[in-house]
Amino acid sequence: MTISSTREFTVPETLAGVRLDKVAAQLAEGLSRARVKRAIDEGAVRVNGRKRPKGAVVDAGDVIAIDLGEVANPDAPCEATPTAQLVVRLETPKLLIVDKPAKQPTAPLRPGETGTLANALLGHYPELLGVGYGPREPGIVHRLDTDTSGLLIVAREQASFDALKDALKDDRIEKTYLLVCKRQGLADTGSIEFPITNHPKDQRRVYACVHPRDVMRYSPRPASTSYEVIGHKGEYALVRVKVARALRHQIRAHFAAIDHALVGDWLYGGPVVEGLGRHALHAAQISFVGSPEIEAFDVQSPLPAELKLLIA
Repeated sequence: MTISSTREFTVPETLAGVRLDKVAAQLAEGLSRARVKRAIDEGAVRVNGRKRPKGAVVDAGDVIAIDLGEVANPDAPCEATPTAQLVVRLETPKLLIVDKPAKQPTAPLRPGETGTLANALLGHYPELLGVGYGPREPGIVHRLDTDTSGLLIVAREQASFDALKDALKDDRIEKTYLLVCKRQGLADTGSIEFPITNHPKDQRRVYACVHPRDVMRYSPRPASTSYEVIGHKGEYALVRVKVARALRHQIRAHFAAIDHALVGDWLYGGPVVEGLGRHALHAAQISFVGSPEIEAFDVQSPLPAELKLLIA
Protein backbone atom coordinates (compact mmCIF):
# COMPACT_ATOMS: atom_id res chain seq x y z
CA MET A 1 0.00 0.00 0.00
CA THR A 2 1.30 3.48 -0.84
CA ILE A 3 1.69 5.79 2.14
CA SER A 4 0.64 9.30 1.19
CA SER A 5 0.90 11.23 4.47
CA THR A 6 3.57 13.78 5.29
CA ARG A 7 5.32 13.51 8.64
CA GLU A 8 6.79 16.61 10.29
CA PHE A 9 9.47 16.86 12.97
CA THR A 10 10.94 19.82 14.83
CA VAL A 11 14.69 19.79 15.34
CA PRO A 12 15.59 19.87 19.07
CA GLU A 13 18.52 21.78 20.54
CA THR A 14 20.48 18.55 20.92
CA LEU A 15 20.57 18.05 17.14
CA ALA A 16 21.35 21.63 16.09
CA GLY A 17 24.25 21.80 13.63
CA VAL A 18 23.91 18.13 12.57
CA ARG A 19 23.54 16.98 8.95
CA LEU A 20 20.00 16.80 7.61
CA ASP A 21 20.17 13.11 6.65
CA LYS A 22 21.35 12.09 10.12
CA VAL A 23 18.75 14.22 11.89
CA ALA A 24 15.89 13.05 9.68
CA ALA A 25 16.82 9.39 10.15
CA GLN A 26 16.97 9.84 13.92
CA LEU A 27 13.67 11.71 14.19
CA ALA A 28 11.72 9.64 11.65
CA GLU A 29 11.16 6.54 13.73
CA GLY A 30 10.71 3.44 11.60
CA LEU A 31 12.52 4.83 8.56
CA SER A 32 15.98 3.54 7.69
CA ARG A 33 18.74 6.03 7.01
CA ALA A 34 18.99 4.69 3.47
CA ARG A 35 15.33 5.43 2.91
CA VAL A 36 15.69 8.92 4.35
CA LYS A 37 18.67 9.62 2.08
CA ARG A 38 16.67 8.47 -0.91
CA ALA A 39 13.80 10.71 0.14
CA ILE A 40 16.17 13.70 0.30
CA ASP A 41 17.67 12.86 -3.11
CA GLU A 42 14.18 12.68 -4.61
CA GLY A 43 13.14 16.03 -3.15
CA ALA A 44 10.64 14.48 -0.74
CA VAL A 45 12.23 16.10 2.32
CA ARG A 46 11.88 19.81 3.03
CA VAL A 47 13.27 22.01 5.77
CA ASN A 48 10.99 24.92 6.61
CA GLY A 49 9.24 24.32 3.31
CA ARG A 50 12.41 24.29 1.16
CA LYS A 51 14.37 21.47 -0.45
CA ARG A 52 17.87 20.99 0.97
CA PRO A 53 20.77 18.66 0.09
CA LYS A 54 21.40 15.76 2.46
CA GLY A 55 24.72 17.30 3.55
CA ALA A 56 23.05 20.50 4.76
CA VAL A 57 23.00 21.15 8.48
CA VAL A 58 19.86 22.05 10.42
CA ASP A 59 19.19 24.41 13.31
CA ALA A 60 17.12 24.00 16.44
CA GLY A 61 13.49 24.77 15.68
CA ASP A 62 13.72 23.88 11.99
CA VAL A 63 10.72 21.88 10.77
CA ILE A 64 11.58 18.81 8.68
CA ALA A 65 8.75 17.47 6.52
CA ILE A 66 9.02 14.03 4.87
CA ASP A 67 6.52 13.11 2.17
CA LEU A 68 6.35 9.34 2.55
CA GLY A 69 4.16 9.01 -0.51
CA GLU A 70 7.12 10.00 -2.67
CA VAL A 71 9.32 7.21 -1.32
CA ALA A 72 6.82 4.49 -0.53
CA ASN A 73 7.95 0.93 -1.13
CA PRO A 74 11.57 1.90 -1.85
CA ASP A 75 12.60 -1.71 -2.47
CA ALA A 76 10.12 -2.31 -5.30
CA PRO A 77 11.97 -3.38 -8.48
CA CYS A 78 11.61 -1.35 -11.63
CA GLU A 79 9.22 -2.65 -14.26
CA ALA A 80 10.56 -4.69 -17.17
CA THR A 81 9.91 -3.27 -20.65
CA PRO A 82 10.67 -5.97 -23.25
CA THR A 83 9.69 -3.71 -26.17
CA ALA A 84 12.08 -0.90 -25.21
CA GLN A 85 15.04 -0.27 -27.50
CA LEU A 86 18.40 -1.30 -26.08
CA VAL A 87 21.73 -0.84 -27.86
CA VAL A 88 24.31 -3.39 -26.67
CA ARG A 89 27.92 -2.75 -27.70
CA LEU A 90 29.42 -5.76 -25.88
CA GLU A 91 27.86 -8.89 -24.43
CA THR A 92 29.72 -11.57 -22.47
CA PRO A 93 28.49 -14.13 -19.93
CA LYS A 94 29.58 -11.76 -17.16
CA LEU A 95 28.72 -8.28 -18.38
CA LEU A 96 27.05 -5.99 -20.89
CA ILE A 97 28.19 -2.64 -22.18
CA VAL A 98 25.19 -0.68 -23.38
CA ASP A 99 24.80 2.64 -25.19
CA LYS A 100 22.34 4.99 -23.47
CA PRO A 101 20.71 7.74 -25.56
CA ALA A 102 20.43 11.29 -24.27
CA LYS A 103 17.16 12.18 -22.47
CA GLN A 104 16.84 8.66 -21.02
CA PRO A 105 17.32 8.38 -17.23
CA THR A 106 19.66 5.59 -16.14
CA ALA A 107 17.28 4.22 -13.50
CA PRO A 108 13.86 5.09 -12.04
CA LEU A 109 13.64 7.26 -8.96
CA ARG A 110 10.17 6.13 -7.93
CA PRO A 111 8.14 2.90 -8.02
CA GLY A 112 6.25 2.49 -11.28
CA GLU A 113 8.45 4.87 -13.26
CA THR A 114 9.21 3.64 -16.79
CA GLY A 115 11.22 4.81 -19.78
CA THR A 116 14.60 4.37 -18.11
CA LEU A 117 17.58 2.30 -19.18
CA ALA A 118 16.93 -0.02 -16.22
CA ASN A 119 13.43 -0.83 -17.54
CA ALA A 120 14.90 -1.77 -20.93
CA LEU A 121 17.64 -3.87 -19.33
CA LEU A 122 15.17 -5.93 -17.31
CA GLY A 123 12.96 -6.33 -20.35
CA HIS A 124 15.77 -7.90 -22.38
CA TYR A 125 17.78 -9.51 -19.55
CA PRO A 126 15.39 -10.48 -16.73
CA GLU A 127 18.18 -12.36 -14.92
CA LEU A 128 19.62 -8.97 -13.92
CA LEU A 129 16.99 -8.62 -11.21
CA GLY A 130 18.75 -9.07 -7.88
CA VAL A 131 22.17 -8.04 -9.21
CA GLY A 132 23.72 -4.73 -8.22
CA TYR A 133 23.09 -1.94 -5.76
CA GLY A 134 19.33 -2.41 -5.56
CA PRO A 135 16.17 -3.54 -7.36
CA ARG A 136 15.85 -0.27 -9.29
CA GLU A 137 19.41 -0.49 -10.64
CA PRO A 138 19.61 -4.03 -12.08
CA GLY A 139 23.31 -4.78 -12.64
CA ILE A 140 24.16 -1.12 -13.30
CA VAL A 141 27.74 -0.48 -12.18
CA HIS A 142 27.74 3.30 -12.73
CA ARG A 143 25.33 5.98 -13.95
CA LEU A 144 25.18 8.71 -16.55
CA ASP A 145 23.22 11.95 -16.26
CA THR A 146 19.92 11.90 -18.13
CA ASP A 147 21.16 14.26 -20.86
CA THR A 148 24.53 12.49 -21.21
CA SER A 149 24.64 9.80 -23.89
CA GLY A 150 27.02 6.88 -24.20
CA LEU A 151 28.44 3.78 -22.60
CA LEU A 152 27.52 2.10 -19.33
CA ILE A 153 28.73 -1.16 -17.76
CA VAL A 154 26.12 -3.66 -16.57
CA ALA A 155 27.06 -6.79 -14.60
CA ARG A 156 25.12 -9.98 -15.31
CA GLU A 157 25.91 -11.68 -11.99
CA GLN A 158 26.66 -10.44 -8.48
CA ALA A 159 30.28 -11.68 -8.43
CA SER A 160 30.97 -9.75 -11.64
CA PHE A 161 29.24 -6.70 -10.19
CA ASP A 162 31.44 -6.79 -7.09
CA ALA A 163 34.61 -7.17 -9.21
CA LEU A 164 33.65 -4.30 -11.53
CA LYS A 165 32.64 -2.08 -8.63
CA ASP A 166 36.05 -2.64 -7.03
CA ALA A 167 37.82 -1.96 -10.33
CA LEU A 168 35.90 1.30 -10.70
CA LYS A 169 36.72 2.30 -7.14
CA ASP A 170 40.41 1.56 -7.69
CA ASP A 171 40.54 3.64 -10.91
CA ARG A 172 41.24 0.56 -13.06
CA ILE A 173 38.42 1.33 -15.48
CA GLU A 174 39.16 4.23 -17.81
CA LYS A 175 36.32 6.32 -19.22
CA THR A 176 36.72 8.69 -22.16
CA TYR A 177 34.16 11.35 -22.96
CA LEU A 178 33.65 13.74 -25.85
CA LEU A 179 32.20 17.19 -25.24
CA VAL A 180 31.57 20.41 -27.08
CA CYS A 181 32.26 23.80 -25.53
CA LYS A 182 33.30 27.28 -26.63
CA ARG A 183 36.71 27.31 -28.27
CA GLN A 184 38.02 30.80 -27.50
CA GLY A 185 40.47 30.85 -24.61
CA LEU A 186 40.61 27.08 -24.13
CA ALA A 187 44.13 25.62 -24.04
CA ASP A 188 44.78 22.71 -26.42
CA THR A 189 45.46 20.38 -23.48
CA GLY A 190 45.03 20.66 -19.77
CA SER A 191 44.05 19.17 -16.44
CA ILE A 192 41.36 20.52 -14.12
CA GLU A 193 41.98 19.63 -10.50
CA PHE A 194 39.36 21.54 -8.51
CA PRO A 195 37.84 19.41 -5.73
CA ILE A 196 34.05 19.05 -5.77
CA THR A 197 31.30 19.17 -3.18
CA ASN A 198 27.51 19.40 -3.13
CA HIS A 199 26.34 22.87 -4.08
CA PRO A 200 25.51 24.73 -0.84
CA LYS A 201 22.37 26.37 -2.29
CA ASP A 202 21.18 24.20 -5.20
CA GLN A 203 20.90 20.42 -4.82
CA ARG A 204 20.63 20.02 -8.61
CA ARG A 205 24.26 21.05 -9.00
CA VAL A 206 27.69 20.37 -7.57
CA TYR A 207 30.26 23.00 -6.70
CA ALA A 208 33.86 23.11 -7.90
CA CYS A 209 35.95 24.62 -5.11
CA VAL A 210 38.23 27.01 -7.01
CA HIS A 211 39.23 29.15 -4.02
CA PRO A 212 41.17 27.81 -1.00
CA ARG A 213 38.57 29.28 1.35
CA ASP A 214 35.93 27.01 -0.21
CA VAL A 215 38.17 23.98 0.29
CA MET A 216 38.46 24.87 3.98
CA ARG A 217 34.73 25.52 4.30
CA TYR A 218 33.26 22.51 2.49
CA SER A 219 35.88 19.71 2.74
CA PRO A 220 35.29 18.68 -0.92
CA ARG A 221 36.32 15.42 -2.60
CA PRO A 222 39.36 15.38 -4.90
CA ALA A 223 38.54 15.37 -8.62
CA SER A 224 40.77 15.33 -11.71
CA THR A 225 39.71 15.87 -15.32
CA SER A 226 42.30 15.78 -18.14
CA TYR A 227 41.38 16.98 -21.61
CA GLU A 228 42.61 17.52 -25.16
CA VAL A 229 41.05 19.57 -27.96
CA ILE A 230 40.73 17.26 -30.97
CA GLY A 231 38.70 19.38 -33.38
CA HIS A 232 36.83 22.62 -33.82
CA LYS A 233 34.36 24.46 -35.99
CA GLY A 234 33.66 28.16 -35.73
CA GLU A 235 33.24 29.10 -32.09
CA TYR A 236 33.05 25.53 -30.78
CA ALA A 237 35.71 22.97 -29.84
CA LEU A 238 35.40 19.17 -29.71
CA VAL A 239 37.22 18.00 -26.60
CA ARG A 240 38.32 14.52 -25.51
CA VAL A 241 38.17 14.08 -21.73
CA LYS A 242 39.59 11.25 -19.65
CA VAL A 243 38.61 10.37 -16.11
CA ALA A 244 38.76 7.23 -14.03
CA ARG A 245 36.23 7.57 -11.21
CA ALA A 246 34.14 10.62 -12.10
CA LEU A 247 32.12 12.29 -9.37
CA ARG A 248 28.57 13.44 -10.01
CA HIS A 249 28.58 16.21 -12.65
CA GLN A 250 32.38 16.38 -12.42
CA ILE A 251 33.10 17.14 -16.08
CA ARG A 252 30.26 19.63 -16.36
CA ALA A 253 31.25 21.48 -13.19
CA HIS A 254 34.96 21.47 -14.04
CA PHE A 255 34.48 23.01 -17.48
CA ALA A 256 32.06 25.56 -16.06
CA ALA A 257 34.70 26.46 -13.47
CA ILE A 258 37.19 27.37 -16.23
CA ASP A 259 34.51 29.42 -18.06
CA HIS A 260 33.91 26.80 -20.75
CA ALA A 261 30.58 25.30 -19.72
CA LEU A 262 29.31 22.64 -22.11
CA VAL A 263 27.13 23.66 -25.00
CA GLY A 264 23.50 23.17 -24.00
CA ASP A 265 24.29 22.82 -20.29
CA TRP A 266 22.01 25.58 -19.03
CA LEU A 267 22.32 24.34 -15.44
CA TYR A 268 26.00 25.31 -15.38
CA GLY A 269 25.70 28.39 -17.60
CA GLY A 270 26.52 26.83 -20.96
CA PRO A 271 25.39 28.39 -24.25
CA VAL A 272 21.94 27.29 -25.40
CA VAL A 273 21.64 26.02 -29.00
CA GLU A 274 18.14 25.99 -30.45
CA GLY A 275 16.97 22.48 -31.22
CA LEU A 276 19.78 20.69 -29.35
CA GLY A 277 17.71 19.83 -26.29
CA ARG A 278 20.59 18.36 -24.27
CA HIS A 279 24.06 19.15 -22.99
CA ALA A 280 26.94 18.20 -25.28
CA LEU A 281 28.55 15.34 -23.36
CA HIS A 282 28.98 11.78 -24.64
CA ALA A 283 30.59 8.76 -22.93
CA ALA A 284 32.51 7.61 -25.99
CA GLN A 285 34.87 4.89 -24.77
CA ILE A 286 35.30 2.61 -21.79
CA SER A 287 38.19 0.24 -21.23
CA PHE A 288 39.52 -2.19 -18.64
CA VAL A 289 42.88 -3.97 -18.59
CA GLY A 290 41.29 -7.09 -17.13
CA SER A 291 41.48 -9.05 -13.89
CA PRO A 292 41.21 -12.68 -12.79
CA GLU A 293 37.44 -12.22 -12.56
CA ILE A 294 36.73 -10.06 -15.64
CA GLU A 295 38.29 -10.20 -19.10
CA ALA A 296 39.75 -7.03 -20.60
CA PHE A 297 37.55 -4.89 -22.83
CA ASP A 298 37.78 -1.70 -24.87
CA VAL A 299 34.47 -0.47 -26.29
CA GLN A 300 33.64 2.67 -28.24
CA SER A 301 30.46 4.55 -29.12
CA PRO A 302 30.15 6.98 -32.05
CA LEU A 303 29.37 10.63 -31.45
CA PRO A 304 25.59 11.19 -31.74
CA ALA A 305 24.37 13.03 -34.84
CA GLU A 306 23.15 16.12 -32.97
CA LEU A 307 26.62 16.66 -31.50
CA LYS A 308 28.34 16.03 -34.83
CA LEU A 309 26.34 18.88 -36.31
CA LEU A 310 27.93 21.28 -33.82
CA ILE A 311 31.49 20.57 -34.96
CA ALA A 312 31.22 18.79 -38.34
